[in-house]
Amino acid sequence: MHALIVEDEAKAATFLFKGLTENGWTVDIASDGRAALAFLREISYEIVLLDVLLPGCDGWSVIRQMRAAGVTTPVIFLTARDSLGERIRGLDSGADDYLVKPFAFSELMARIHAILRRGREVSPTTFRIADLELDLLRHKVSRQNQAIDLTPKEFALLALLARTPNEVVGRKVIAKEVWNMDTSADSNLVDVAIRRLRLKLDHPFPTPLIHSVYGMGYVLGERIG
Repeated sequence: MHALIVEDEAKAATFLFKGLTENGWTVDIASDGRAALAFLREISYEIVLLDVLLPGCDGWSVIRQMRAAGVTTPVIFLTARDSLGERIRGLDSGADDYLVKPFAFSELMARIHAILRRGREVSPTTFRIADLELDLLRHKVSRQNQAIDLTPKEFALLALLARTPNEVVGRKVIAKEVWNMDTSADSNLVDVAIRRLRLKLDHPFPTPLIHSVYGMGYVLGERIG
């Protein structure tokens, strides 16, 4: 498996390089956007880990030129920018996922494995899980063609679960991704948010889609186990 790291901070690039190589990956590193595009013209990769803020040619430009050239290699944006608008922009640009720094390397590997499992079959901006439809760009959610109104945080929570359907997403990951905080600050925060989301997404319909996995987190899917 061959990965391209596009990162101008040496410490961050070393962290990613060490983790990937220890997991059996072959890794190339580009410190700016132009170098990344040069690598991509010559080598076929399984994954690209792309920082947004790069010298010369930023991450938005890199992925735009990749997709325009027909390069379909999965891309995960790695960035300190954590607003919902930035995440949607990243997905709209053709990225497959968006991970906010700092993050645990184990979470990054889980995201990579999820992307490689599903390949390119799932649209990066539209998700369908059972009778649920989620459109990231239009900020719309529906079940059985009935529109569901969500708050921005509820929408961000649902989008996070939808990116890895039928897989457990831990409470700490949810708290970090949706609220940019540790669950130790308020261990009940995620559970309350899930309960409110269920009231809108599950309770009006016969089949629940949000499932609890004791001691681990939550799963979005028609069934678990």
